[in-house]
Amino acid sequence: MKIIITLDQQHYHVNTDFSYSLAIALDFQQSENQPCHFSAAPALAKPMQASGFIGDTTQGGSCNVFELSFNPHCNGTHTETINHICHQDSALANSIATLELPPFIPCVLISVSPIAANETSDRYSPSLKINDTVISRQQLEQLLTPYQDQQLQALVVRTMPNSANKCQANYGVANQPAFFTHDAVLYLNERGVEHLILDLPSLDRLNDDGLLTCHHEFWQVDEGAHQLNCTSLVNKTITEMAYINNNIIDGFYFLNLQTPAFVNDAAPSRPLLFQAQQIN
Repeated sequence: MKIIITLDQQHYHVNTDFSYSLAIALDFQQSENQPCHFSAAPALAKPMQASGFIGDTTQGGSCNVFELSFNPHCNGTHTETINHICHQDSALANSIATLELPPFIPCVLISVSPIAANETSDRYSPSLKINDTVISRQQLEQLLTPYQDQQLQALVVRTMPNSANKCQANYGVANQPAFFTHDAVLYLNERGVEHLILDLPSLDRLNDDGLLTCHHEFWQVDEGAHQLNCTSLVNKTITEMAYINNNIIDGFYFLNLQTPAFVNDAAPSRPLLFQAQQIN
């Protein structure tokens, strides 16, 4: 089925029968096939057992009923809300379950090669180290200048080089991922990006003394604080550990960000990109 979406007086055909999934399939049975961050335990599945019932047909059960154990932040593609860094009076407030997500969000996909920390004057806290690799404000400015703010309600960032190894990557001290500078995130806020999708395990440095500088900047929460303020941006999301196949070209799309109704600060998610064909 094709629908027509109008954005800032420009019309687009969108084929809803075809989309690109940016989610990494999470294999609960084979931990070596899972991505992992911050030395988290692998995601696991075990059959339910109760009153003589076992939820595994291979063990004589009448049906399969598996109990799943996972860390949404560290075991695969996930979406975070502002609750990731803030206290809340209510567990439901600003949780994944209360997100207000339009079915089709204007979105831009870019590919960027992280640079060495000494190649930029951008700020970060704690200070950048010589072996850090980062995504800078200047890089984002160069790639996003052709797009209007209305098209940038969501942004997907694919880091280069790009390979399917990201689907099983074990990020840690021996495999330090790139991250965003403070100035890069400041630029995203200036452009009005509300939903950020990354193929990195975190917007921030792996070991950053717990500051999460870029998370705080993106959601407009005072650095070092865990309380909302009058300028905090509560409906914005960050999606991490996505995988963007090389056959998906850079450009303008519409995003459908699928999340379960978890009363939690984060949950596994499935971002879908739909091609946007401009109608002249």
